Amino acid sequence: MSYKIVVDSCGELPKELKKDGHFESVPLEIYVDDYHIVDDAGFDQAEFLKRVRESPNCPKSSCPSPERYMESYDCEAERVYTVTLSAQLSGSYNSAQLGKKLYLEEKGEKQIHVFNSKSASVGQTLIAIKIQEFEKKGLGFQEIVERVEAFITEMNTSFVLETLETLRKNGRLSNLKAFVAGALNIKPVMGATEEGTICQLGQARGMVRAIDKMVNDLIEKTKNPQDKIFAISHCNAPGRAQEAANKVRSLGNFKEVFVLDTAGISSLYASDGGIIMAV
Repeated sequence: MSYKIVVDSCGELPKELKKDGHFESVPLEIYVDDYHIVDDAGFDQAEFLKRVRESPNCPKSSCPSPERYMESYDCEAERVYTVTLSAQLSGSYNSAQLGKKLYLEEKGEKQIHVFNSKSASVGQTLIAIKIQEFEKKGLGFQEIVERVEAFITEMNTSFVLETLETLRKNGRLSNLKAFVAGALNIKPVMGATEEGTICQLGQARGMVRAIDKMVNDLIEKTKNPQDKIFAISHCNAPGRAQEAANKVRSLGNFKEVFVLDTAGISSLYASDGGIIMAV
């Protein structure tokens, strides 16, 4: 195995990539009050959402340790690429970088690069897929790093929330604003800045209009869609996600459109009913 792609667990991997020996998911951890969850293959989304609904507090998360990342680098692969949740949202990127430093100090030289996705969820997935695409083309390590970094700067990520309750709980939205938005059925359309922070791109009355706005905005921003993959993830909203995918297929000439269910950390961010898109 000449290369390995490590993705922290905020990035969902399709089934075929989970079975591909080139990929490894490194789990973050979630806490809902005293309930501890490891964001791995055993994550129970239904149980997580139930506990979040019943708790007055916002769920919290912790990133993988540098030692855990170091373990993932200690493999037969000559080249290791790591894709983390935005450094503006989590300590996962810094932890992965420190793990690289520890590995190089203790084990010696190896080609390792840590990508700050400046995104989350399926945004990370698209980056991982792009890395493998370039590896299969036989490109050199440094050229792959440069091309993927350029891909990250061009990528767009958006999401829409069914409920603002998590934002209210973590103090990012006042009780009054959350109440008014809920009463008026206003859904904020959120996105990522160039630095990887979260910003509001717009809003719409109801989820259908909000998703339509998100789809149209992303299609409009996408250059050369025939060369791009349009990725969608959802938190407990499969019908809504498939409808969005069908709309994307009808409006845009994309190379591929796929839908994934959110894992633990993405479920925390998206909340019940949320939709995340990246292209």
